[in-house]
Amino acid sequence: MEPAAGKENGRKFNWGVILSIALVGFSMSTGWALNKGLTFKLLEAKYTNAPTVIGAILSLQGLMGLIIPPILGYYSDVYRSKRGRRVPFIFAGSMLVAVTTALIYMLYVGGVSLGVFAVLLALYYLFMYSFVAQYRSLMPDVIGSGERGKASGVITLFEWMANLILFGTIAFLAASATKETDIKDGIKAMIQAGNFWIPFAIVIFFMVVSGIYVFLRVKEPPVPKETPEEGLREYLRNIIGDRDFLNFYIAQMLWWLSFEFVAVFMFGILESVLGTKDVTALGNAIMALFNLVVLVGAIVGGPLYDKIGRRKSILISGIIFGIPFIFGWFVHTKMQITALIAFAGIGWGMLMATSWPVIGDLLTKYQKEAFNGRYYGVFEAAKSFPVLIAGTLGGLIVHLAGNNYKILFPVGAIFIIISLPLVWGMKHLDVSSKVKEGETETVEV
Repeated sequence: MEPAAGKENGRKFNWGVILSIALVGFSMSTGWALNKGLTFKLLEAKYTNAPTVIGAILSLQGLMGLIIPPILGYYSDVYRSKRGRRVPFIFAGSMLVAVTTALIYMLYVGGVSLGVFAVLLALYYLFMYSFVAQYRSLMPDVIGSGERGKASGVITLFEWMANLILFGTIAFLAASATKETDIKDGIKAMIQAGNFWIPFAIVIFFMVVSGIYVFLRVKEPPVPKETPEEGLREYLRNIIGDRDFLNFYIAQMLWWLSFEFVAVFMFGILESVLGTKDVTALGNAIMALFNLVVLVGAIVGGPLYDKIGRRKSILISGIIFGIPFIFGWFVHTKMQITALIAFAGIGWGMLMATSWPVIGDLLTKYQKEAFNGRYYGVFEAAKSFPVLIAGTLGGLIVHLAGNNYKILFPVGAIFIIISLPLVWGMKHLDVSSKVKEGETETVEV
């Protein structure tokens, strides 16, 4: 019999620790929002309009995310230091992201070539992914099963609040710069108005602050002396051989493929819907709105995960997220596209809050919590693989559809529909009704 849920090995719910992790999530999200909010338009404004070229460059994010988290997540499981297994990676990674962000700003403004800019983006993605598996693992490392849904809801709230703030900032700066300079292109207007540096400075500030704060604040629990071990091949084989893990990772890939089709090509979608390229301010405003309603979804989804059953909460979240995609092909106005994205945001927030604790809870049941790093590394890889193919595949689909980016909505809906039976097929996720209150069910493997 295991200790009471939520208190295994003394891991009580501690708001100070949760908020420390949430601050890291906040800073990481500002970094990803900077990428989503500006990179497409940076490439389009200075280098190329070809969707396949833009998509290929943006897919570098997926390539890094597919390779780096599983490797460094695995290494963090076996890494030993006085500051713990996860925190040193988070500290070093956040500092490297801050430096790379500064370089991207300075060299883009300085007129760097497309090749150099692509290399800078690749480095940016590499460093962003260098500590994401450790960040994901830290929450279940310090919070016991039974309260991870609540913790996930809070941290997810911070993650998407950061997106809201940065997208809102970019939208405001682009709109005000366009009005001030009478330049239609938002990027060129921001550079001319002298406010282009602000979103980059926000990312740099929060990366540095969060990295230092979590390094000083979070004390990781000791690693069990008798930690079970499995080689790299064995752990990959165990993932493939376990239906729950395999189903969840595949479902995760399908959700993120749907999301990335829209997120990567949001500006292209707006251009197709509205028939204009003047969408920098509007695109970031809609992304800000999306992240605002994601906050609502996260608040609902986290507690829902702990209360009504884990599979049911994920299925409800997926359905709410997927419904708008079915109707995406038929939008024609600014109001319609805004409403569609907002409704999808509620489901996405619920889905993010309900999906994060899954790996930690499965490993708790299998008594393999020492492997959080490697399994959350694959978790991140499953999210990143869609980024890798969404850019190139999405660009190809758009090309075949006559450069009509709206086609990505119904294609994304298909992937969401396919994912739902996979989640329902997970047998060991929900706690058995036979388990007494205050205990945690375990499964021997």
